[in-house]
Amino acid sequence: MGLFNITHPAFFLLTGIPGLESSHFWLAGPLCVMYAVALGGNTVILQAVRVEPSLHQPMYYFLSMLSFSDMAMSMATLPTVLRTFCLNARTIDFDACLIQMFLIHSFSMMESGILLAMSFDRYVAICDPLRYATVLTNEVIAGMGLAVTARSFITLFPLPFLIQRLPICRSNVLSHSYCLHPDMMKLACADITINIIYGLFVLISTFGMDLLFIFLSYVLILHSVMAIASREERLKALNTCVSHILAVLAFYVPMIGVSMVHRFGKNIPRYIHVLLSNIYLFVPPVLNPLIYSAKTKEIRRAIVHMFHHIKM
Repeated sequence: MGLFNITHPAFFLLTGIPGLESSHFWLAGPLCVMYAVALGGNTVILQAVRVEPSLHQPMYYFLSMLSFSDMAMSMATLPTVLRTFCLNARTIDFDACLIQMFLIHSFSMMESGILLAMSFDRYVAICDPLRYATVLTNEVIAGMGLAVTARSFITLFPLPFLIQRLPICRSNVLSHSYCLHPDMMKLACADITINIIYGLFVLISTFGMDLLFIFLSYVLILHSVMAIASREERLKALNTCVSHILAVLAFYVPMIGVSMVHRFGKNIPRYIHVLLSNIYLFVPPVLNPLIYSAKTKEIRRAIVHMFHHIKM
């Protein structure tokens, strides 16, 4: 059998960082450190929330969901990224590429939904604190988690089929060390209008709406905080939002940058495209556990307490 069958290639070739191929082996070290921090840090947070009774609160349940999605995102990209940079093993089967594409986009959408749920948690905690415990019950939290997960998988379920229907014959070389929908559809030698329209629909109806509602929630939070008479109490209320705001920025700023570059940066060097995509996928899972560990004293205390028990 040749490289291509009737409709698609038997495999794709992944790409590391264009122009730095000779340095891929040395770049593997920092990548391994980032994966270790992402997987280790989020595992520690999950375990801390599980074993520490003081963290059995809505805010930390949502943080656990965020840590899980970060770990899942890291594990979805880890095999191909490390194979590409460490072993220069660039091939990935067509079906395996479809699965990885679906998982990466699904866990990314899941993270966006969780960040929205966390903003709702902060809104209720600050704007309606007396009803916090009755609004965010365990049943409501479990329901929100299931809704976020279901939205991700149902919305993105058509993506693999939209790629499968395309005759991919321009090339079999992808632009990254992992599989993404925009990369794969650009290799098709057929009309990709449906893919483009569906991709924009998903982007606007999920990520765009999530970001809009997060913004609106903070407008309402800021309005409530400004009504507090005491400056000290205002700062205390805002301080409970800092970790979430930083997590939102770590997720959405690279994503917006990637979207802008892909649509309007045709003359920008290719390595800039790749670098921004890598930042979008690799940085949030690394930063989130560091942000919450550094800015949330309850998390720090629980982690210290957990390791103290381990040593004993």
